[in-house]
Amino acid sequence: MSMISEFKEFAMKGSLVDMAVGIIIGAAIGKVVGALVDSILMPLVGMAMGGVDFSSLAIQVGEASVGYGAFLQALIDFLIVAFVIFMIIKMLNNMKKSGAEEEEELSADTALLTEIRDLLKQR
Repeated sequence: MSMISEFKEFAMKGSLVDMAVGIIIGAAIGKVVGALVDSILMPLVGMAMGGVDFSSLAIQVGEASVGYGAFLQALIDFLIVAFVIFMIIKMLNNMKKSGAEEEEELSADTALLTEIRDLLKQR
């Protein structure tokens, strides 16, 4: 098997493609949530706290400036992204469960054949 065909087989595996799609969607969700936090949530939180701009919060330690406001903003970004991903996964798991329950129900033909089989076993 040539190296190109091996690579093609590796690249086209379902799990690898699914993972790539997940990473791309995750990056897009991260950008959207980042914009939500930066443009909407943090200004509202800052306004509620008396006009504080989180991105400019810092402590002077000697000549160094420790910008803890940027860290707080990144922490809030992370928490929101994690919550959104949790909700998406929860929704997908619920959809899988409902799909599995539908598959478990037997069709009328299968139920009838099962009943006939059980009656024949009793004889």
